[in-house]
Amino acid sequence: MEDIRGNLGIINEQIKLCAEKCGRKAEDVLLCAVSKTRTPEEINIAIDAGVTDIGENKVQEIMDKFDAVKPVKWHMIGHLQTNKVKYIIDKVSMIHSVDSYKLAAEINKRAGQHGIVMDILIQVNSAEEESKFGITTAETEALIKEILDTCENIRIKGLMCIAPYADDPEDIKVYFGDVKKQYDEFGKIDHPMLDFKYLSMGMSHDFPVAIEAGSNLVRVGSAIFGERNYNK
Repeated sequence: MEDIRGNLGIINEQIKLCAEKCGRKAEDVLLCAVSKTRTPEEINIAIDAGVTDIGENKVQEIMDKFDAVKPVKWHMIGHLQTNKVKYIIDKVSMIHSVDSYKLAAEINKRAGQHGIVMDILIQVNSAEEESKFGITTAETEALIKEILDTCENIRIKGLMCIAPYADDPEDIKVYFGDVKKQYDEFGKIDHPMLDFKYLSMGMSHDFPVAIEAGSNLVRVGSAIFGERNYNK
C-alpha cells in the first residue's frame, strides 16, 4: 500500500510553501483528498493522518464507501446527473460541480425534502474545453442570479475550475486567473445565500500554480494515494 501518511506530509508542506509565497497561511488552503477508486481502508489511513475532507467523482463510490469510512466531510467533485442527486443529498457537505440550472433545481428540491441547505460551487470551464463539463465564464453571472432568485435550499459557496492538462502547469495559469477574477467579482454580491468562501482549483499535477493564482481549495488524489488502479 502506498505511503499515504508520508505523501500527505509532502503535500501539506508544498501547500504551506505555496501559500506563504503568496502571503497566505497554510490553513487558508483546504486540502480535499480525492479518493476515486481507493478503498475505505486507504481513506481511513488518510483521515487518521489529518485529512478532514474527502472528494469523490462518482455517486456510486460515495454510497459504497460511506458507512465504512470514519467521520469526514464528503465532497461531490465529479459530474452529477440530476437523477442521482437524491442518493447523496444527505451524505455530502458540498457539491463542486453545478453547471446548469436544471441540476441546481434538483439539488434545491432534494435539499428541501431533507430540510437542509446544500452548499454548492459553480463549475466554470474557463478554457471552454469540449471534453470537460462546466459553464463558460460568460454564463456564470446568469446562472448565479437564477439560483439565488429561485433556490432557497442552496447556498453558493464559490467557484470550481478544472484547467486543461499541460506538461508545464505555468501554461494554464491564465485559466485559473480568469476564474479568480470572477470569484472576486461575484463575491461582492450581497445576498444571504451567497457566501463566496471557496475557490476550488488545482489537482495533483497543478495545485501549486492554482494556489499561486488564488485557489483556496485543492483537490489532490494520486499524489496522496498513488496512481489509480482502475482494475480493482
